[in-house]
Amino acid sequence: MSRNPELPEVLPVFPLPRALLLPRARLPLHIFEPRYLAMVEDVMKTSHRLLGMIQPSEHEGKERLSAIGCAGKLTQFSETEDGRYMITITGVSRYRIGGEIEGFHPYRKFKVDWHGFDQDHGTTEKDPKLDRKFFFDLLSKYLKRRGLSTDWESLRDADDELLINALSMMLDFEIEEKQALLEAPSLVTRRETLVTLIEYNLRGGSSEEILQ
Repeated sequence: MSRNPELPEVLPVFPLPRALLLPRARLPLHIFEPRYLAMVEDVMKTSHRLLGMIQPSEHEGKERLSAIGCAGKLTQFSETEDGRYMITITGVSRYRIGGEIEGFHPYRKFKVDWHGFDQDHGTTEKDPKLDRKFFFDLLSKYLKRRGLSTDWESLRDADDELLINALSMMLDFEIEEKQALLEAPSLVTRRETLVTLIEYNLRGGSSEEILQ
């Protein structure tokens, strides 16, 4: 049973590799597969307008889903002339996936458990240990190595949660790394995980010192 009556016990689930959604963050999605067009249409008919994002992975040729995902509320919707949907979902809460619900829907539905993620429903988190100079210096090295650029002014003005969560969602990490960021129990832990992943990528996946 969910503690919040607005959180359903069953969710339609959208497995999408490396598409990370975090509570209070926004994720734009381009929907074009018929089964997920149907899913969006069904979600729009509900009072909660929630769908579950989750990381898929392959094991012995079979698709498996991660144990924890994040539900998002459909907050923006537009349709293209050729019938595709452009939507934005806003993160509401993480969940643990349960048993699959069989039926005549073309997409997958699962029972979900919301317990253990009370902080997702609270106010914006702070990170009192965030060393912004160190963090931005490290990020600059990572972006330079990847040949990428960013809006530094917007990053510097962002509050702790927006900064850390936006980078967790946008940076190009592997599925398992994205999942580790999702499952971080606090913003501080997520920032520590993010720093570790950036440093690991700067080393090229080795234990050598970070290049200066």
